Amino acid sequence: MNKKQIAVAIAIVAIMGYLYSLPVKGLIKASATHDTAQSAPMASKTVSNVTIATVSEPAKAAIGASLSAKINDLEGQLEKASGDAEKLSLNKQLAARWDDVNQPAPAAFYYQAVARIDNSFDAWLKSGNRFNDAYKIMQDTAVTPAFITGAVEAFTNALKLKPQSLDGKTGLGVAYVNGGASPMQGIALLREVIAQDPGNISANLNLGLFSMKSGQFDKAVQRFKTVIAKKPDFESYFYLAETYKQLGQKPEAIAAYQKCKEMMPDPVFGQRIDQYIKELKN
Repeated sequence: MNKKQIAVAIAIVAIMGYLYSLPVKGLIKASATHDTAQSAPMASKTVSNVTIATVSEPAKAAIGASLSAKINDLEGQLEKASGDAEKLSLNKQLAARWDDVNQPAPAAFYYQAVARIDNSFDAWLKSGNRFNDAYKIMQDTAVTPAFITGAVEAFTNALKLKPQSLDGKTGLGVAYVNGGASPMQGIALLREVIAQDPGNISANLNLGLFSMKSGQFDKAVQRFKTVIAKKPDFESYFYLAETYKQLGQKPEAIAAYQKCKEMMPDPVFGQRIDQYIKELKN
């Protein structure tokens, strides 16, 4: 699975979770004038009980025995491995395997293991991105602090190697906001990215999402429009539609929902979008 496919799969899972468990009707529009973020619960300092093993078990249950077989084999080889070179190779293979089946949590830990051996920018960046992806779709709040901690470690180390990396700054900014301890520090990093690259897709998307969460729907609209201008996809159109709905702009919301449905032809997803459109038309 390539980078684009992984991103699409993560977006699908995140949006479906949003559709069924995170309706935004109850959000109250804030009076703030800047991109801000509501403080999330601070990440617990006790994250050592979350390991590759604890996140791999539910991931294997999700993908089934057939797809898990090769992973189990590689895990067995890793347990017996001696020497950094062999461990590095096996950790890379396991990270790639978990990417192939769209399971970011175990992939994040394996990329972390790779990075701790070779200290490469690419491995740290992949680890951080997978930790952020895992946070995005994970509902278990007992596990998510470990993802935040892993993401902060990964992006911090990536930026030590390439201090000007916009991907590194974006990822660290998102992790800071998700963690809740330093949300404005995270927003500042994302704004720094936007200052250098106004059309940056990831930074604009995340600033849009954080604006939604804090009720700043007018600002969220502009962020999502910026993303769509560069890379129109179902995720951006979905959040744009949700934002228009909160602003009471029904025709615009319906049009955005319809574009979203066209770009993600899943029958279950489509039925849910149809319900949203019907509600807006009544």
